[in-house]
Amino acid sequence: MFLGGLLWGSIPVSAIAWADDVAVPLRCIPSRVVLSGPESADQLVVLRGEGAVATDVTRECRFELSDPGLVQISSTGLVSAQRDGAGVLTIRLGEQQLQVAVQVHAVSQPVPVLFRQDVLPILTRAGCNSGGCHGKAEGQNGFRLSVFGYDAAADHAAIVLEGRGRRVFPGAPAASLFLQKATAGIPHGGGQKIISGSRWHRTLLRWMSEGLVLEPDSGDPVVEILVEPSAVSLPARGVQQLRVTARLSDGSLRPVTTEAEYQSNQDGIAAVDRDGFVVSTEVPGEAAILVRYAGHVTICRVTRPRQSGQFQRPPEHNFIDGLVWDKLQQLNIQPGELASDGVWLRRVFLDTIGTLPTAAEARQFLDDPAGDKRQRMVERLLERPEYSDYWAQRWSDLLQVDKDTVTPEGAVAMTRWIHSRIAANVPFDQFAREVLTAQGSTLAESPAGFYQVQETPEKLARAVSQLFLGVRLECAQCHHHPFEKWDQSDYFGFAGMFTGVERKAAAGGGQKITARAGAALKHPRTGLDVAPRPPGAVDWKLPERGDWRRGVADWMTGPANPYFSRTLANRIWAHYLGRGLVEPVDDLRATNPASNEPLLAALAKHLQDTGYDLRRFTATVLNSRVYQLSARSTPENALDEQNYSHAVWKPLPAEVLLDCVSQATGVPAQFNGWPVGYRAIQVWDNKLPSAFLEVFGRPARQTVCACERGVEPSIAQALHLMNSEETMSRIHSRTGTAARLAAASLSDSELIEELYLLTCSRRPTEAELELTRQVFAEAGDRRVATEDLLWTLLNSREFVFNH
Repeated sequence: MFLGGLLWGSIPVSAIAWADDVAVPLRCIPSRVVLSGPESADQLVVLRGEGAVATDVTRECRFELSDPGLVQISSTGLVSAQRDGAGVLTIRLGEQQLQVAVQVHAVSQPVPVLFRQDVLPILTRAGCNSGGCHGKAEGQNGFRLSVFGYDAAADHAAIVLEGRGRRVFPGAPAASLFLQKATAGIPHGGGQKIISGSRWHRTLLRWMSEGLVLEPDSGDPVVEILVEPSAVSLPARGVQQLRVTARLSDGSLRPVTTEAEYQSNQDGIAAVDRDGFVVSTEVPGEAAILVRYAGHVTICRVTRPRQSGQFQRPPEHNFIDGLVWDKLQQLNIQPGELASDGVWLRRVFLDTIGTLPTAAEARQFLDDPAGDKRQRMVERLLERPEYSDYWAQRWSDLLQVDKDTVTPEGAVAMTRWIHSRIAANVPFDQFAREVLTAQGSTLAESPAGFYQVQETPEKLARAVSQLFLGVRLECAQCHHHPFEKWDQSDYFGFAGMFTGVERKAAAGGGQKITARAGAALKHPRTGLDVAPRPPGAVDWKLPERGDWRRGVADWMTGPANPYFSRTLANRIWAHYLGRGLVEPVDDLRATNPASNEPLLAALAKHLQDTGYDLRRFTATVLNSRVYQLSARSTPENALDEQNYSHAVWKPLPAEVLLDCVSQATGVPAQFNGWPVGYRAIQVWDNKLPSAFLEVFGRPARQTVCACERGVEPSIAQALHLMNSEETMSRIHSRTGTAARLAAASLSDSELIEELYLLTCSRRPTEAELELTRQVFAEAGDRRVATEDLLWTLLNSREFVFNH
């Protein structure tokens, strides 16, 4: 059998990887092809070179068989069984060749098709049991399957027994409604899912003709899945075919490339099609290709380095810089320069204390010639009271301190508790422990209100795992997690740890929280008790008596816990750098790897080494050169969005932006029932009426997800800043900044400088100064000119964003 080479675009794939005629050895994955059964197939991956930089040339090769009728080989390298026997496959690329042994058996006398092992993977890959088809809660047109095939017995009954058995016809399998719909032989709302005559079609036909076998549930037949290659480095527009095998419980390997599902976490860097064929883009960076089969997942890491330029390693302030430079060097992406003093000062103020520097503070910092002034500024900011105000609000959002749920009195009490712990710099492991083991009145200064918000064991399991562990267990409530190892046993096992929590009504609308030993929850599918345990806990022993939550707290904050320190380090890093090492920040899993795994590991260890001292940890981040880089990109790093080669523009949180507008205009916000002078970051009332806060994305505190806060710019936001009564009245206020400066004995240049320092924490450039002086000279009315300049600065990107 002979197949010609395939070109990618107009350039041979091989030409992308090398430009000379030096013979680079060929190798084939697998080194020996073994097929078992008439529908079996395996994917060949022919590589030129060694390691992660080897080039995939599969689609350029020619294939010749010593026995042409033994197997069929597609142009993509897929080998399908035809008859029993053995032979030799010769792979040719130009003058090079490679021979691979081929063996086929169990075609004439195949083993029976099994429902769990053979049929369910086909239904999953075809999308029949997805949430958008028959896998949704109510099914589709009276036919319901379990999502991703998590309940094989129910799925078998739905296909074979429901509808009076009308879906299958063992006597004439090809005429079965089940197959006719799937192949679009008769109208099907989901369209054609299986091609008539294909391997999948033949598998299903044989399953029906053999008696619709449902094998006993003897445990998961798949131990793990493997992807080859597991890591690859691709040039721009490079390609890579993946091969997937499943290791079965008997130790054998089963090729499952065509039954596996594929998904890229960064399509802008490397995309993958349904057959596992990866194509890189022009954008440098790293992508993870998720591979899923039979409830198991793994990844292939794809690196896409820049192909031009030579990396120049910048200086290092601490270990963070070294690890970021290592990654950038691997990708050949040159980091930018340091941000100017004014830009850095504004950035660190807004990030750390949610407050703008005053004009005096900005002027003093800019004029300070000391080489360590940034480090000294970090130390001062972390001791300021606004630090506690700002971070108390941030953690109140995540802990869902919602006054409608915990009552206004309860919201005040819990906010005060959070504020007191941050002000005292209580180690975060202790903070988390106090939340987990809270008891007493929800109206007292304590975190007991958390248990009024999360009122069931299931809600507590979801909230605690996502908030403190970065594990989204909710996906495993009804079925196996589609992207992780978690299943219903993990979900209900963790929920069982909170069954001992009791709530009793108390005066004032609050509750009294108590806790004791709990009870196991039932598995919703099997009806059996699920042993209470934390997710992923190794050698777990349930506390013999007392509050089970204390056991959870011990496990969660223990040094061996693989999630707690990584999740917290990632959250803090994301806040200051604008993007988490893992995104979303509360979705840490093997199939969503960190963009810089060594850095996340080092940050987690550093957090543990500090004793979970958040101020010390924050100081390390702020003092790094990486944090201090400019947001101005260069041609070398303009396309980089995940490796911190330059700072990013971050929208200001709603409360911070309102305080900035109030501070810049000199007119404080007035909140109903609050004394004048309170700032938005100090307000505990998350439902306080405020058009500004609503428009700019104040979170409702209905989930523990950080994604609840709105960060996407909108037309409504722009219009509100430009011409709302709230904004304009501040600018035109008789007691505001514009009126005060216009009446002051300042020159136009001094007044302009003051406004720039107030809003942007920097002095105007010569061009800006010259332009605005001209405007002042032509305005005729100094106050009008001052108001116009203030309005312009408030509506600038430089003011609305932190950069």
